[in-house]
Amino acid sequence: MKLGLLQCDHASGPAAKIAGDYDAMFRRWIEADWLIYDVTRGERPRDLDECDAYVTTGSSASVYDDVPWIHGFAELVKGIHSSDKPFLGVCFGHQMMAHALGGRVARSPHGWEIGVRRFPIGKREAWMRPGRDEISMLMSCQDQVEQLPADAAVLAGDRQCPVALYRVGNMLGIQGHPEFAAAYGEALIGDRVERIGAERAERGRASLAEPADTNLAAAWIARFLESASSSRSTAPVQSARL
Repeated sequence: MKLGLLQCDHASGPAAKIAGDYDAMFRRWIEADWLIYDVTRGERPRDLDECDAYVTTGSSASVYDDVPWIHGFAELVKGIHSSDKPFLGVCFGHQMMAHALGGRVARSPHGWEIGVRRFPIGKREAWMRPGRDEISMLMSCQDQVEQLPADAAVLAGDRQCPVALYRVGNMLGIQGHPEFAAAYGEALIGDRVERIGAERAERGRASLAEPADTNLAAAWIARFLESASSSRSTAPVQSARL
C-alpha cells in the first residue's frame, strides 16, 4: 500500500540520536511505500487519493492547542473521515480523531502514561489476527480521549486509560506508540523526569523490560488498512479531492 504519513512533530534532543525522526520510525515499523507530509509546516495532500491510507504520528502538542496548523489538521481529519479513506491515528492522531469528530480530549486525571502497559481487548474485530486477550503498548502521553465521537467502538482499554484502541468507520486510533523502540521510550522518559516525577519515571523505565506487542500491532494495523481500503473500493464514497 501507499501510505501517507501526516507528521505532527519531529524528534529532538538526545532521544533523536537513537531512532531518527518520526518518519524513520514508521518506515522501520511498517514496510510500505510512504509519502511524508509535514503538517506542522502546512503540508497536506492535494487529493486524498494520493495515498491508499493515511497514518498520523504523535506530537508534543495537544489537539486542543490554539495553533493554526492544528486547526488545519483537524479539518484534514474531518475530510478524511468524510471520504471514508482508511486512517490510523497514533497517540496525537488517536486524540485528534476524537477532537475533530465531536468527542473530547483532556489531560488524564491519572497523570502521565509512560512505559509499557497491558490493555485487555474488550471487542474483537475480524482484522485482529492472531487473536489476543490483551495487547501491550509503549505509552508516552498526558492527554487522553474522554468522550468518544459518534459511532465509535472501543476495542481496548482499562480503568486508567479507558480508550486505548478504538475505531470510527475506516479510522483506527491507538493511544500507544507501537513505532517506538524501547531505547527511544527510555530516552524520552529521561528527558522528561522533571515533568513526569522521579518515582513515576522510574516505574516507567522498569516496565520497559516487558516487551511491547510491536509486531502484533503492525500485523493488525496492516490488516485493518487493507480491509478498510477493500471495503471502500466496493462502495460509493464522497469525492476525496480537498
